[in-house]
Amino acid sequence: MYSSRLYSISTVFKNFTLQACHFSGTTRNLNKVSLYLQRAKLIDSIRLCLRSNAPESSLVNILNSPSLDSFVVTNALRSAPSPVSALSLIETLKKIKDFSHSQDTLHALAKILAKSGQTGKLGALIDAINTGQFINVTYISFMDRMRWYADSGDLNEVTNVWDEWRRTLDKHPCTESYNIVMKLSVEKGMDEKAVNVFRRMIEEGALPNCRTYTVIIQHLIKFEKLDSAIELFQMLPLMRIRRTLKQYSTLVEAFTCADRLNVVKTLLNEMRADGILPGRAMLLSLQRMKEAGYVDETEELIREMMPDERIKSVCYSIVSNEDDIDDEAENGGSLNEGEKDEVQLKPWLDPAALASALQNWGFEEVSALENANFMWTSRLVCKLIRNFKSPETAWHFFCWVAHQPGFVHDIYTISRMITKLARHGCVQLVDELLCKIKHEGMRLSFSTIRLIIDFYGFSRKGNAALNIFRNFKTICGPLSKTNVQTFSGLMHHYALQGDIKTVQRLFSMVRQSGLEPDAYMYKILICAYCKCERASLALRIFEDMKNSRLMPDFATKQLLVRSLWKEGKLREAAQVEEISEENGDNIPLALPGHLYTVSTADLIKVYKLYSSNIITASPSKEVKETESLVSA
Repeated sequence: MYSSRLYSISTVFKNFTLQACHFSGTTRNLNKVSLYLQRAKLIDSIRLCLRSNAPESSLVNILNSPSLDSFVVTNALRSAPSPVSALSLIETLKKIKDFSHSQDTLHALAKILAKSGQTGKLGALIDAINTGQFINVTYISFMDRMRWYADSGDLNEVTNVWDEWRRTLDKHPCTESYNIVMKLSVEKGMDEKAVNVFRRMIEEGALPNCRTYTVIIQHLIKFEKLDSAIELFQMLPLMRIRRTLKQYSTLVEAFTCADRLNVVKTLLNEMRADGILPGRAMLLSLQRMKEAGYVDETEELIREMMPDERIKSVCYSIVSNEDDIDDEAENGGSLNEGEKDEVQLKPWLDPAALASALQNWGFEEVSALENANFMWTSRLVCKLIRNFKSPETAWHFFCWVAHQPGFVHDIYTISRMITKLARHGCVQLVDELLCKIKHEGMRLSFSTIRLIIDFYGFSRKGNAALNIFRNFKTICGPLSKTNVQTFSGLMHHYALQGDIKTVQRLFSMVRQSGLEPDAYMYKILICAYCKCERASLALRIFEDMKNSRLMPDFATKQLLVRSLWKEGKLREAAQVEEISEENGDNIPLALPGHLYTVSTADLIKVYKLYSSNIITASPSKEVKETESLVSA
């Protein structure tokens, strides 16, 4: 849909490409791209050998390469076809002189032991590391241990490590630790335990993230509670939670199996609106939809997910004498036709490592990249842009790749580039891209626009963010109800600067757009007015909030009362206190974390939806649990 429109966009980048090739201005002795390519070639040789019936001596010959290092070994272990083959590689490495394990290789080994269920050996490895038996690694974190024992499916050991970790902390552990216990509990069929871990997360003040809600959605689907799963999914944007490809894939598969293709169509449309590139796991579901008559909605998505035929396989064939292995095999080519035991794989590629190798964007690096003849796809380009640390390097790569054979930028790569530039406050380049896609008649996703505005706020580019808002409809389309949080971010930015007039103007824009302010927007307004010693205006916002059946969190209410007292408005302060006492438990507690953190009221709503579908609880028990959550 967008590819043909974007063909002309390449001309915009022509002038930048020449600058990009000479950006670093220096030539270094070590060409990192060439080093990356040498490592990739060696990794492919190991991968192919592990998948063949080659004798051990063949693997030893490959491992004796001067390019062998911990990076090569780590990625060869991660891409091994089975735990048995990976462990055989570990044994063979003992014959390689001067090789010593690093933290990455030991972590890869631990994960292999875990996934193969060898918890005894895993425990011995952890003890060996923690007692200093390895020079390069001296300590294993609690989080690593939890992940590994979760991979082995040992819930008891995971819980033991979690409890041990808790005893060393003054506060709750990280959110991901709760997610691990929840997910493993679901897999083990311990449904009530999973719900209780989520409840414990809320009580202890840990902040659920997108992976937390992925676990809950999967749990609901496991119980065939599809309507509840989609209800929770639709709540996520309102709670400032990013919706992920994993969530979309899980829901699309579930609703396709239930033959509810109308919901699948809605999910696909929302996935496009969120700017998410579909994964290949959704291919079967889309093909089924196409067969059911949804041709227009699925055809382009299916094309985006199909394997790219330009990407050739690397091959390896076994010959009678392992010392006579053809060099062509090591170069990723095919050997003589008719030979047996030929293995074919897609070439190994690590976007993060390649992006790191290109970080300086010198002449030698660019030349090596051009000579490598990569087959550039939207997915690969997006991954590289995401992994570049420098916006300059990302921009130079973006311009360079626009001229590579067979590649044309699409809405996904442009969105990724725009958000990268916005994160670093590169307003001029963002404006150039926005102008071009507007000229091409393209539309950015809501999520991309929200990110641009949020990033502008972080980099104190408030005027640029406001300009994006004014042109919202021309680059994105009609405002979504979930874009209230974006207004909140802008209002917070100007409130910090003490620019109350702009804050008021933004609030008027919200009203004029037909959007309903949420609790966080009211909170920002109240805090802004109080800090500028305009408690009477803050009180007016409090009244509006109350009329909308919303209440500020406890900390915001206290700030308003103090401000009213400070300005001599004692009667008004007493009224706020009185109203608050009447509402009692309806006042949510302030949660730690980001400005857009979900309130306890939203978390309680999620908890009730989750628990009511998974656990059969009496009404009295549910009321008691809800009260406990509010007072926690």
